Amino acid sequence: MTKTSTHQEFEVLDYQDLSTAEQNLILAAKEISKKAYAPYSNFQVGAAVLLEDGTVLKSSNQENVSFPAGVCAEHLVLSYAGANFPETAPNCLALVARKKEEEQWAFVSPCGICRQVINEVENRFNKPIKLLILRPDGRVYSIPGIAKLLPLKFDDLNSK
Repeated sequence: MTKTSTHQEFEVLDYQDLSTAEQNLILAAKEISKKAYAPYSNFQVGAAVLLEDGTVLKSSNQENVSFPAGVCAEHLVLSYAGANFPETAPNCLALVARKKEEEQWAFVSPCGICRQVINEVENRFNKPIKLLILRPDGRVYSIPGIAKLLPLKFDDLNSK
């Protein structure tokens, strides 16, 4: 039998160590999270993406009583970017979450579908998207690309 392993390593940064653009992206994600439609989970998620031309787009999760019909914040903002800015690559994606009516931020990581969506966008533009994920302690996970969170990703079987 052969065994293999993967090792994932990324940075944990203090908020003040982020660039001004990255801090603003986290703030945009926090702001839009308040507009989440989350009557079932009460879990408000905000995502903001910085495009290579400096444009910032943001979105929040939108739930549905038929749970598979709901849309995650990061999926929604990347889909909007692709539809409205099809030639402009995303450079960075910020993600924040908290329970409705609570001050404390919670940890959230992209779900499997969102990881595949991020992977597809990276493949589309042939470049990684830096991920910034706010932690409950106010520090930020800085992840250089989705491969760190999705080492065994599903890729285009027709491309090779």
